Amino acid sequence: MSGTSFDAIDAAWVDFSDSGQPVVVDFESSPISQALRANLSKLQSPSFNDLHQSQLVAIQHADETAQVVCRLIERQLPHRSSLRAVAIHGQTVRHQPKLGYTVQLLAGAYLAEKIAVDVIGDFRSADIACGGEGAPLVPAFHEAVFAEDEPVAVVNVGGIANISLLIPGEPARGYDTGPGNLLMDGWINKSLGMPFDEDGRWARQGNIHPGLFDALKADAYFALAAPKSTGRDWFHDSWVEEKLQTIHQSVAAVDVQRSLLELTAWSIARACEDWGVRKIWICGGGAKNGLLLEVLASLVAVPVASTSELHIDPQQVEACAFAWLGYCFLNRRTASLPTVTGARRAKLLGALWPAS
Repeated sequence: MSGTSFDAIDAAWVDFSDSGQPVVVDFESSPISQALRANLSKLQSPSFNDLHQSQLVAIQHADETAQVVCRLIERQLPHRSSLRAVAIHGQTVRHQPKLGYTVQLLAGAYLAEKIAVDVIGDFRSADIACGGEGAPLVPAFHEAVFAEDEPVAVVNVGGIANISLLIPGEPARGYDTGPGNLLMDGWINKSLGMPFDEDGRWARQGNIHPGLFDALKADAYFALAAPKSTGRDWFHDSWVEEKLQTIHQSVAAVDVQRSLLELTAWSIARACEDWGVRKIWICGGGAKNGLLLEVLASLVAVPVASTSELHIDPQQVEACAFAWLGYCFLNRRTASLPTVTGARRAKLLGALWPAS
């Protein structure tokens, strides 16, 4: 898995031999190189020759993915014969389900040849073809792993934050609540040259700017009804600059960071309150942002905790989810949820690039 935050490539070795229940045996993560991050960022804005560039970047992404996967395979060499496939999300550079398409850079055939393992990818297209949003993809996995006998929410705070609402006796629901880490990461990188705000320490030094916060949460995305999904097409560094320009006020850089963190927490809290959940589990990189968890807990009247309390490393959840999606594909099990994406029916998700 490599997500909207452009921060790292995560790989999980997952065992499904126990009645299909996922068990993470091993995990490997590697930061995305500065060169690849820069090339991915360039592709976020339309430019001349970007079709050519996107294919070169897909190969570059596959090369870095192969390095991570091969390190994992080397450690698991005694079990190499049991490896069925590598399931990979690919790197999203466009997501336009209302126009009928999504683009995740994935040189599937190239990667399969490089690692000598079958590759499963393109998990969004079938759902979009059936009238759905194509995302988020993880609520079905969250339902299989995290469902309890009371209403709970599982929130993945990656570049974009998405929520899975697990209500006993009802089909799982979910959608993208809005920006997760990506705006905060982009702002601190621009302001201080740091890749992310560790534990929210910089944001903790600032204050919420009322005018800016009002402008941020007034964005049209937050008024859209579910099903809905989003990405860097909508929320990006220029989006923050545009909001700053609309308020015609000078805002300290640290106060912008604090306001962006508040926006992430506020958008998650709204979703949880709408469904009356009694517990919120957090996974993804945002689970390591202590201030974000504190602010979210202050906005809701229910416990907020990292999935680490369930002995599931929050950083491993998404990689494990895509292994699960690959497992479903190999076993011809539908893994989409029309209650999440709005598709006309559940679909078998994925496409195969064989290594042989």
